[in-house]
Amino acid sequence: MANEKITTISPTTNKPVVERNGPTEEEFAAIPKRAQQAFLKYRKTPLSERQKIVKKALQLINDRQDELAQELTEQMGRPIAYTAKEVTTAVARGEYMLKISGDALKDTPGEAQEGFKRHISKVPLGPVLVLFAWNYPYLILVNSLIPALLAGNSVILKPSPQTPTIVEQVHKIFIEAGLHEDVIQYFHCGDFAKIERMVQAPEIQLVCFTGSVAGGLAVQKAAAGRVDCRVGLELGGKDPAYVRSDVNLDWAADEIVDGAVFNSGQSCCSLERVYVHESVHDDFVKAVQKVLAGYKLGDPNDKSTNIGPVISKAAAKRIQSHINDAVKKGAKNATPENSSFANPPKEGNYIPPTLLTGVNHTMEVMKEETFGPVIPVQSVKSDEEAVKLMNDSNFGLTASIWTKDVAKGEELSQDVEAGTVFVNRADYPSPDLAWVGWKESGKGQTLSAFGFEQFSRLKSYHVKNYPVS
Repeated sequence: MANEKITTISPTTNKPVVERNGPTEEEFAAIPKRAQQAFLKYRKTPLSERQKIVKKALQLINDRQDELAQELTEQMGRPIAYTAKEVTTAVARGEYMLKISGDALKDTPGEAQEGFKRHISKVPLGPVLVLFAWNYPYLILVNSLIPALLAGNSVILKPSPQTPTIVEQVHKIFIEAGLHEDVIQYFHCGDFAKIERMVQAPEIQLVCFTGSVAGGLAVQKAAAGRVDCRVGLELGGKDPAYVRSDVNLDWAADEIVDGAVFNSGQSCCSLERVYVHESVHDDFVKAVQKVLAGYKLGDPNDKSTNIGPVISKAAAKRIQSHINDAVKKGAKNATPENSSFANPPKEGNYIPPTLLTGVNHTMEVMKEETFGPVIPVQSVKSDEEAVKLMNDSNFGLTASIWTKDVAKGEELSQDVEAGTVFVNRADYPSPDLAWVGWKESGKGQTLSAFGFEQFSRLKSYHVKNYPVS
């Protein structure tokens, strides 16, 4: 049987840019077995040695940021002005996890008692399978790869077919940093039946998946027949923002537009719906129009471009369908005039940032994940109405409240159903805070000291002194 062939289509040109072959059946079957054998040796490597390898690898990634950034722009369509920042941010996030790893992975002593030694250790799991999406591949990868390796696990990476070279670069870098090649492996695959087989391989102890809700459910179902296989899911979002009447509207509009359309809105934690107090609604819309008028949609290789194409024709079609549904049900397209929006490049999957007003929760754009550069704005009469609408969603990844009264913002955040609630900022996963999804946004956690928990298991040691006759 011929190997599976995976082709990456450029979002900018809709032409093939990378082609890769999947593993043969023999190669595929060997991957988890090699990972298990490598794990048995690697788990005995002192934490100090693991830390040295990770530190060296992060430095190499940082040194090659320009090369890695160019690949991201080519394969994802993200403007070249921003892709290097993803690499450096991923390195900074990895360095934080490295810094706290000693404390996060140390033993916990039991209660002192004469004649006994007791403690709880955090021991590695075994081979970890990491399945990750294209939208922020280095950031997503670091969330799982770094704590998995520091905890003493071997790792198997399966990237999105949209960004195949990321795992190749990371694999090469970690080998150069001193990691044995079987401790970190990868394979290219677009066939879920094959991925399902890998999830069900008895050697796999944890599956970390980042992607759609449908994909997460499929992975969870694949692992459901095994008690000994954990599943961590980072899925979608419909992240809301609430603008109270006391804010500086120009400032809030600038921040919210960035949070909604950066990376063409293709982020699990992008702002997807905005609620604004009725007393400032119209002025806020004008402020957003002013901000959008200064954006540039175009070729992502141009350093002056703010917004590139979305990832595929299918994504563009879905995003446009949400816009059309809203307008059909009474919403107004309030996007300001902008020559770059009206005349995008002829090739590629370009969707101009779109401002919608007069929206409500009967519309797809307020209920379903759009994953595109759309800013729907709904007027609300009170804090209570805003919070109620913010919680009217199957998702619960992040949310934000914009107010001069920070204490009130913190008070309201207690009632918002999301894993992370921001006050006066958005779309900023901080490495010292747990990254966790509520509802259909996922389960498990990454980042912070809590981010090591799913990559280790607890083992209690209870030693009693030998009785003296």
